[in-house]
Amino acid sequence: MKFGKIDHIDEMKFSLPPDHKDMELMWTAQKNGPEELRVFLGGTMWTIPKWVGKIYPKGTKAAHFVNAYGKQFGTIELNATHYRTPSAETVRNWSSATPDDFIFSPKFPQGISHYRRFNNCEALTDDFLMAVEGFGKKRSHSFIQLPPNYKSDKHEALINYLEKLPVDLKCAVEFRHQSWFTGDTPSKETWDFLRSRGIATVVTDTAGRRDALHMNLTTPILIMRFGGYFPHASDQVRMQQWMDRLKEWKARGLKEVHLWMHQPESIFTPESVIEWAKSFEASLQVSPKRPVITDSLFD
Repeated sequence: MKFGKIDHIDEMKFSLPPDHKDMELMWTAQKNGPEELRVFLGGTMWTIPKWVGKIYPKGTKAAHFVNAYGKQFGTIELNATHYRTPSAETVRNWSSATPDDFIFSPKFPQGISHYRRFNNCEALTDDFLMAVEGFGKKRSHSFIQLPPNYKSDKHEALINYLEKLPVDLKCAVEFRHQSWFTGDTPSKETWDFLRSRGIATVVTDTAGRRDALHMNLTTPILIMRFGGYFPHASDQVRMQQWMDRLKEWKARGLKEVHLWMHQPESIFTPESVIEWAKSFEASLQVSPKRPVITDSLFD
């Protein structure tokens, strides 16, 4: 994750901000009490040759990476769909290559979010939605990543676009520009709309943009993109801070956690996911799927 990445991590003092006041509106609206928490951990791509012999069987060919990935992780932030909408056949092949307990979170195409900016993109949207139907029950939240320069004063185009999406589509939005976190009228109207429609917000935990760590869930589901620096000790500090917060949220009715690990070049994503899985077990008594390392690159 280049967004918010810094070079001098030793100078950072990490802490989680308090919950946004509007999260109370979300908790209050929950009709059901606390349920068993479901946790899905994964990375951002399966095309990592250095994982062969580490978490992929030795000799695994690129064509079988998706199958090997699915056996090791519970989810993926599917960035491939952001750059090109795959064919329905390709999506079905990806789905059939993964276990029944695996889920995909396909990112909306950049042609919609970055280039047309939610205007005149009906055909692109139809193509994307028809393609991702091929994931079937393995399709989780499709998420919209707003451009870094997409300001809250453009909220009407975003809301108009979201209103036209199928009401049963699991969807999430990642905000990036600082204006979305100021509480101005356009941003508040947008967050209120997301809450009313049951559209989730992506929390981005990255060192150089702490405002994107907004702590304002609009549904009882945490979807987080974590920009780590494994094996730097700061990853462990941040992870424990999250465990403390998630204990509180679980007691309030948090239902799911979707955590996508962004580590440099994805090399240490398996080790990082294992550490998070151990923490979930120790702190929240949840045992998410994790990789099994046969030959770690981390000594």
